[in-house]
Amino acid sequence: MIDQPMKQFLVPFLLLSLTLHSGAQDRKADSIFIGKTYTKMERMIPMRDGIKLFTSIYVPTDGTQRYPILLERTPYSCEPYGEENYASSLSWNNALVQEKYIFVTQDVRGRYMSEGNFEEMTPHQAVKNTKNDTDESSDTFDTIDWLLKNIKNNNGNVGIYGISYPGFYATASLPGAHPALKAVSPQAPVTDEFAGDDVYHNGAFFLMDNFSFYGGFDYPRPAPWKVYPSLFKDLNVTSSSFYKTIEPIGLANESYYKGQGKIWNEIITHNTYDDYWRARNIRPHLKGIKPAVLIVGGWFDAEDLFGPLHTYQAIEQLTPGNNCRILMGPWTHGAWAQNEWTTYANYYFDSNTSEKFKKIEFDFFEFYLKGKGSFSLPEATVFITGSNEWKSFSNWPPKETEGVSLFLNDREKLSLSPAKYEIASDEFISDPAKPVPYTDIYKGGRRRTNEYMGADQRFASSRPDVLVYQSEVLEDAITLTGPLGVNLFFSTTGTDADIVVKLIDVYPDNAPNPKPNPKGVFMPEMQQLVRADVLRGKFRNSLEQPEPFIPNQVTEVKFTLNDIGHTFKKGHRMMVQIQSSWFPLVDLNPQKFIDISKATHADFQKTTHRIYTGQKYPSRISVLKLK
Repeated sequence: MIDQPMKQFLVPFLLLSLTLHSGAQDRKADSIFIGKTYTKMERMIPMRDGIKLFTSIYVPTDGTQRYPILLERTPYSCEPYGEENYASSLSWNNALVQEKYIFVTQDVRGRYMSEGNFEEMTPHQAVKNTKNDTDESSDTFDTIDWLLKNIKNNNGNVGIYGISYPGFYATASLPGAHPALKAVSPQAPVTDEFAGDDVYHNGAFFLMDNFSFYGGFDYPRPAPWKVYPSLFKDLNVTSSSFYKTIEPIGLANESYYKGQGKIWNEIITHNTYDDYWRARNIRPHLKGIKPAVLIVGGWFDAEDLFGPLHTYQAIEQLTPGNNCRILMGPWTHGAWAQNEWTTYANYYFDSNTSEKFKKIEFDFFEFYLKGKGSFSLPEATVFITGSNEWKSFSNWPPKETEGVSLFLNDREKLSLSPAKYEIASDEFISDPAKPVPYTDIYKGGRRRTNEYMGADQRFASSRPDVLVYQSEVLEDAITLTGPLGVNLFFSTTGTDADIVVKLIDVYPDNAPNPKPNPKGVFMPEMQQLVRADVLRGKFRNSLEQPEPFIPNQVTEVKFTLNDIGHTFKKGHRMMVQIQSSWFPLVDLNPQKFIDISKATHADFQKTTHRIYTGQKYPSRISVLKLK
């Protein structure tokens, strides 16, 4: 569903329909079936303000039954264009195609062949006083209304699904939903791009993802068209050191975007949580939700792990008595939609985990849109990494837990018990000229390595600018769930600092290597990443109002890492690593309180950071232990 010039950017960044069927033979078989079973139509559907949206519609040819409508709204094109040109796939879930639905894909407002102007994460308008007050909720409502009135043999029920950006459009359909909208599945939905999705994480800018993505996505469109060129199509990146050439970040615009990237300039300029970002946060509007909702996310989703977890939380909090469920598996961005998903990085899952998703998704739409079968999925269905088991819970995070803290202690120790000594500290020097890399394996190109969220961290633990805290060997297995609450006592000789925290599963020294072992993985003493994230220190108290650190003053720093569901097995150890750069995944912090979009080379400085521990300064990570 992505035009050729953009595939190099968007296919690895957002797992969409083109990647969801593997193998040319499978695609050919699917295409033959679709051509025999469905009739394709293309329509320009009018919205309430007169703007028309290009829509591709596939209707079962038998004409003997009424079918529900399954809609995907996307900014990535509903190609191939032309009623004579059939898609090779209508869905990542072939069982739905075989059982027959009216499949509809729509270019959203301002993208590809639709009219209008595109807005990044279109702000939701809770109150609409005129026909010109439109948003993605109203565009979805108007689309559904038109389809019900104009497409024959529909059964009056509509479902919506989508992965990533289309996942956002699925979420945006929920407020003020059309009465015919019965089932919605936001999958890895982009939700809050400043707090934790895609663009910023706790105020820290994710450089690699955004530089590469908007270079393909953000080309100015003078009129509806079928192809988006790249803003820098001739750029050949062979080394991750390329990103040092666009630091400070203003150099990216000066050298490559050159003022052409509207969205790029917006996200760089709006580098605090201001009205721009608040307007694009859909969560406060998830009130009074009536459709059944199935939220899907992946523990290794480098783009939108925050989104599914916090969309679920918002619906739970703002819509009492909702019909919402969450499914979290051991997947990268959209990997649940692949034909097979049995391994990731150095994790091996002992089963094809995508089969679980496809069965659940199939049953969800069959039940709510056709009234077939049953759908009794528990509130939360979660894959526990480490032990490789699916578990069901009546809520997420689970109630069947107790709170525990992982205390950082002196002598590089990590303990479930608080320290007995009064105070100690560990220091490291953070030098922007020699940042800690986010991975030890660079695969070339502008895009990040997709496996970093589960990668071996031994390359980092040996560095002098990474602090390491490790537990004793575990005498019993421990399963940790829910969000990780970071509470550190910190000081710096500068006035700003990034704080990167990693939770790691350390394997025993006699851990066997996998068989077969095509990657040549060495498992003994493997330091396998479980969860990591970053806080830009000036946002420690507020994403809206940044504050400088006072040099050398001990400061309590709190933030939250995304949820986990992980078993640390008997004989393993737990480890926490702390560092102050994660390059070039995250842009460089000058370590000086400044508007980083306007920083110059002269603003970057080497600083000394300290983590304090002990009874006076009990630095720790809080989490829930499954009983």
